[in-house]
Amino acid sequence: MVAPRARLYLIDGSSYIFRAFFALPPMSNSNELPTHAIYGFTTMTLKFLKEYQPELLAVVLDKGRVTFRNEIYHEYKSNRPEAPPDLIPQFPYIRKILEAMNIPALELAGFEADDLIATLAKKFSSQETEVVIVSGDKDLMQLVGDTTRILDTMKSRWIGVEEVKEKFGVEPHQVVEVMGLMGDPTDNIPGIKGIGEKTAIPLIQKFQSLENLFDHLHDLDKVGIKISARVRKALMEGKEDALMSRKLATVRTDVPIHVDLEELRFQGISNENLRELYTELEFSQLLKGL
Repeated sequence: MVAPRARLYLIDGSSYIFRAFFALPPMSNSNELPTHAIYGFTTMTLKFLKEYQPELLAVVLDKGRVTFRNEIYHEYKSNRPEAPPDLIPQFPYIRKILEAMNIPALELAGFEADDLIATLAKKFSSQETEVVIVSGDKDLMQLVGDTTRILDTMKSRWIGVEEVKEKFGVEPHQVVEVMGLMGDPTDNIPGIKGIGEKTAIPLIQKFQSLENLFDHLHDLDKVGIKISARVRKALMEGKEDALMSRKLATVRTDVPIHVDLEELRFQGISNENLRELYTELEFSQLLKGL
C-alpha cells in the first residue's frame, strides 16, 4: 500500500495581511494602537487552521519593498503606495501572533515572499510532499504542477494545471512567457506596449517561448497568425522589454533559505501566549474563544 503524501501549506502572509487591513473598519485598543489588520489576520489564520487541520505549515512574508527586481528595473512596483501609516505598527504584532500560534514565519531581505514560496515548493515537492500555496496571486500559477497546487481561501478555490491552462491558455511554466509579452500592471511590469492578453496567449501557444517567437517574427503569416502592422512593429521593437519583463515575472527557486520539513511541522497553538496578546490588544471575542 502506497503511503499518502505529506501536505505542506505555504501561506502568502502578505496577502493575508493586506486583505485583513482593507476588509475591516479601523479598530484600535485603548493605547491607540491600530489593531484591525492584526484582528483580521488572526481570525483568518484561525479559520484556516480549523478548516484545513494542517500538519505542515509556514507563513511566508515580504521583508521590505526593495528586492533584486528593483536592480533589474527601477520602476518595478513603483506604482504601489507605501504601506499605510496605520498598518506599519501592526506588523510586529502579526509576527507575535504567529509566534504564539507556533507557526513558522519565513522572510528574507532582498527577496519577495513569492521567491521563498517558489524555493520551498521546488525543494519539498520533490520529497514525497504535496505543496499547497495559499494565495490568490496569479504570479504563483507558474509553480503549479503534479505535486503543487494553489488554494485561494477567499474564494474556496483550488487551482491545478487545468485551471491555469483555462486562465492563461498555456502550461503553468509558460505563464511567464505570456506575462513577458503583456506585462503586469499590478507589479508595474511593462511587457510590450500595445500587446495584451488576446495577442500574447495565441503567440505563446504557437511558439512556446519568447526566444522562439522572436526567431520567427518574419514567419507569422506562414504559420497562419494574422497580426496588424502596429502589433508587428511593437514586437519587432519590444524584444528587450519582453525578455526583461519575463525575468521580473519569474519567481526565483534558488533563494538561500535553509529550513527542514520537520521544522515546519505544526505543533499547535500556545493559548497562554495568545491570551496575553489578546488581552493587550483587547480582542474580547477572541479571548472568549480561548
